[in-house]
Amino acid sequence: MNRLDRFFEISARGTTVGAEARGGLVTFIAMAYIIVLNPIILSSSTDVTGDRLRFAEVSAVTALAAGVMTILFGLIARMPFAFAAGLGINSFVATTLVGSLTWAEAMGLVVINGLIIVVLAATGLRRLVFDAVPMQLKLAITAGIGLFILFIGLVDAGFIGSTGVASPPVGLGGNGSGSISTVPTVVFAFTLLLTGILVARKVRGGILIGLVAGTVVAVVTESIWHLGSAADKPGGWSLSVPTLSGSPFALPDLSLVGAFSMDSFGRIGVIAATMFVFTLVFANFFDAMGTFTGLSREAGLADEKGTFPRLRAALIVEGAGAVVGGASSASSNTVFVESGAGIGEGARTGLANIVTGVLFLAAMFISPLASVVPTEVAAAALVIVGSMMVSHLRHIDISEFSVALPVVLTVATMPFSYSIANGIGVGFIAWVVLRSAAGKAREISPLLWVVAAGFLLYFARGWIESLLGI
Repeated sequence: MNRLDRFFEISARGTTVGAEARGGLVTFIAMAYIIVLNPIILSSSTDVTGDRLRFAEVSAVTALAAGVMTILFGLIARMPFAFAAGLGINSFVATTLVGSLTWAEAMGLVVINGLIIVVLAATGLRRLVFDAVPMQLKLAITAGIGLFILFIGLVDAGFIGSTGVASPPVGLGGNGSGSISTVPTVVFAFTLLLTGILVARKVRGGILIGLVAGTVVAVVTESIWHLGSAADKPGGWSLSVPTLSGSPFALPDLSLVGAFSMDSFGRIGVIAATMFVFTLVFANFFDAMGTFTGLSREAGLADEKGTFPRLRAALIVEGAGAVVGGASSASSNTVFVESGAGIGEGARTGLANIVTGVLFLAAMFISPLASVVPTEVAAAALVIVGSMMVSHLRHIDISEFSVALPVVLTVATMPFSYSIANGIGVGFIAWVVLRSAAGKAREISPLLWVVAAGFLLYFARGWIESLLGI
């Protein structure tokens, strides 16, 4: 136990083995939906040859890659940040890349993206970019991620949804009707209020207790009303149906491991493939940077400059997540904002990651059991943690408008565009322009100018691709 304590710095960070175990369990519960959602996204599209990935195979490699990378990060970086398939990138792969490539070729580009990020991290360039970001924007990124997490939770729970019209674009209720009309959303509201009460009263394990209680209510509710899946009938559960019927065990099919190819440049040409890789690198690079910033501050592990222990190693391992994700056809694996749920429960070290990672590996064999927790219940934890992270805005002095506008744009763009990278990019561009106009150009790192210019290209990539005929 003394060796374990010294290796993970458990006592030094003011935590305990029990708190780390609870935090790791809560993080897994908050992230378990990816075992279902990632295969839904990746298996919903056919590639350029008409091939389609099978749900069960993608689910197995999703759990495998998440488990391996989460444990690896816990052992090397020793931070409580769990990994899984990134939702922005898997959607880009499924909706864009495979329109021109085979699945193997698309995953090959994901691997190349990861290798580039590893090189950037190993050479120190990624750390330089991290350090070039002013503290006001780092705090804004933390708050923006919090609002993003909160928004994800509300949407996943059916509490907020698209109206299907131009104005207003979203509204109360899963279909934006202005009314809460489904039982799963009511279960979410119950779980949210119960968890909120427990956290407000500083009950140890409050988030975990709330998740367990919400799951029990969901299982009982399903056994009474037989709501089923929302895909089959209105008013059902969005992803996982909370039932305990059938065998909780299933053997994983890992045939997708190693099924990637580097032939994309030959199929679509160097320019088109390079633009795809550019998009992947930018999204991967800055999504992870923002998440690292937010989670390290929420865990109280960031210093006055916003950096945290073993940052370089953490950045290298994060890049390796893209390599592992692409090589296993699970799509790029990256640090997950849902790790904040475990941090809110007390996780402060990589030991929590070991717990989360082992549970992901076990989920390959007990995927039916892992899917008992419905998304609506897990969403309550995201709203709680998001609220905690938004509170970091109190540390930002926005009396100067040249600071206020970039901060507000960063915070607002993340949830409204459903992308951490977009919020960072808009904030960077606004910062260099407004601070320069306010006579503060000398305070801006030259590297921040370069990154802001890169984001201009990133935001204009669709127009550039159309000009190039891609």
